[in-house]
Amino acid sequence: MALLIEGPRMRHLWLAIVVCLSCAASSMSAAAKVADNAALVDRLTWGRTSHDLAEIDRLGPDRWLKRQLRPAGPDLLPPQAQEQIDALRISNEPMRQIAVAMDAEIRAAAKLQNPSARQAAQQAYQRAMTDLKQQAAARSLLRDLYSPHQLQEQMTWFWMNHFNVHAEKRDIRAMIGDYEDQAIRPHALGKFRDLLKAADLHPAMLRYLDNDQNAVGRINENYAREILELHTMGVGSGYNQKDVEEMARVLTGVGVSLSPDTPKLKPEQQAFYVRRGLMEFNPARHDFGAKVVLRRQIGGTGLSEFEQTLDALAREPATARHVSRKLALYFMGEAPSDLIDRMTAKFLRSDGDIAEVLGVLFKSSAFKASLGKKLKDPIHYAVSAVRLAYDGRTIANTAPLQGWISRLGQGLYSRDTPDGYPLEDTAWSGPGQLATMFEVARQVGANSAGLFKPSEPGAEDQAAFPQLQNALFYATLEKRLSPRTRSALAQARSPAEWNTLFLSSPEFLHR
Repeated sequence: MALLIEGPRMRHLWLAIVVCLSCAASSMSAAAKVADNAALVDRLTWGRTSHDLAEIDRLGPDRWLKRQLRPAGPDLLPPQAQEQIDALRISNEPMRQIAVAMDAEIRAAAKLQNPSARQAAQQAYQRAMTDLKQQAAARSLLRDLYSPHQLQEQMTWFWMNHFNVHAEKRDIRAMIGDYEDQAIRPHALGKFRDLLKAADLHPAMLRYLDNDQNAVGRINENYAREILELHTMGVGSGYNQKDVEEMARVLTGVGVSLSPDTPKLKPEQQAFYVRRGLMEFNPARHDFGAKVVLRRQIGGTGLSEFEQTLDALAREPATARHVSRKLALYFMGEAPSDLIDRMTAKFLRSDGDIAEVLGVLFKSSAFKASLGKKLKDPIHYAVSAVRLAYDGRTIANTAPLQGWISRLGQGLYSRDTPDGYPLEDTAWSGPGQLATMFEVARQVGANSAGLFKPSEPGAEDQAAFPQLQNALFYATLEKRLSPRTRSALAQARSPAEWNTLFLSSPEFLHR
């Protein structure tokens, strides 16, 4: 009889236990989903914000990823950010006009007879040129901070690094904003062939690698070597010194001209002359002889020799592999060879469709296993700190952010060698680098450091304090903290010290 009484009670108790376990599993599943989404956002954006996490939760990771790979619609920034961009000189004057004006300014300064006046004019020129570089950096960082097309902005930085130019050389500071905005950014997720041609024919690149000094009878191999070694096939991929020499001949006559006048040409040369903005192909400086690059015959057809050679290089299997490996290195670190094989195959099948290649990478199990384990380089570190600390609030001045990135050794447009900044974690994990990062964490965590002070003379700073212990932190980051990190944070004596310790923690240093 007791068993008959206990039976229903036991069944009810068992049912209650099952329901509780189901709720717990559902809660754990929801928490795991939030964690997985946050990890994906960390890797593919410039750092998590409430908006990005809400978007990936609303759309689901697959649809969210598809939208990032194929951004559609206008790139709407917050009005305050767009106003800052719209006010820049580089947003209102064509590059050609700016470069010509700056060239006239330095020429006029050189002609001044009074030494003091000449020095003052030259210093004014340098300040104006530096301002143009800072304007480009400001526009780039505002997009990194607030653009809904976060992957496009990440890829813009990646390709700017791949096709690196040093802005401080010659007059490139007057060209760098256009190079990023018109040559790189529009093609960042498109066809590699289009990107390669846009970057390698841009005046900033031609200036940087001295191709405007490359002419028949006075061959300069600098640019030819870097196109093969860095931009396309990669070191040890099958080209030789003869290919470099022949490529340099292909490149003769491709240069930059600030003059509004067409050069005097022989009648038979005039049909070959090409002018696109500041890029000039001068047939009088070109070697029209037959050439062979990578066993491919190239006829004397002028500028089209270069364009056809770039088309061919973009379709080389070595180029597909070199680019695929760099993409994997940037987004996850060293990747297994079978993943590089699949990315390379997709590159070749899709005619170099960058978004398609990235899709193979992002959907791989190796990529998913790497989430949360890649060390942030300086720009990812600084930008993600600002995105988290102010979570959508628009800053009024990017100068402090530019300074932090430069102090950490990765200043925008400041790498003086054509290979770009290293992508390996080891480049940014040395004791000296981490010590500097700790000092930057102290600056970022202590106050707004002028981020909300407009750059106009007399403008007042707007009070702001970095709120890292925000809802976003407790929803997605707090649960990831190790016991050691929790212990360190518990000992913080002020919010500023807590911020410094958190920004120096392994959980924040990795993405």
